[in-house]
Amino acid sequence: MPITKIHDEFHTLDLATGWEVPPGYPEGIKQKILSGALDEENKSGSRTRLLKFDAGVFTTKPFVHEYWEEVFLVTGDLTVGNDDKGEGGESFSPFTYAVRPPGAFHGPFKSDKGCMLLEIHYFDPA
Repeated sequence: MPITKIHDEFHTLDLATGWEVPPGYPEGIKQKILSGALDEENKSGSRTRLLKFDAGVFTTKPFVHEYWEEVFLVTGDLTVGNDDKGEGGESFSPFTYAVRPPGAFHGPFKSDKGCMLLEIHYFDPA
């Protein structure tokens, strides 16, 4: 299946609206879809999104999914590998990057001061 994103030239993003809590995420973590769509049931598509954590928010279990994921930490702090109480893990600062193949366990995650991530998700073949 080809990539089905629209042609969208440079424009200013409205960061005040359009945020939603993704399914399975705690309150305090929100996404804003920038382009595309991901159909996890039919294993097709691609999307680009912003994901933001409010200060002090954390997840408690690792994530695993069947699509590729590329993540770029734009602002703030992100800790990877905390426990279910939000303790421990390795902290990262802006301009760090990860790429994960389908089936890779990752997380849990937390942010002490809040952060914003740019994420690209896609199924093979891209």
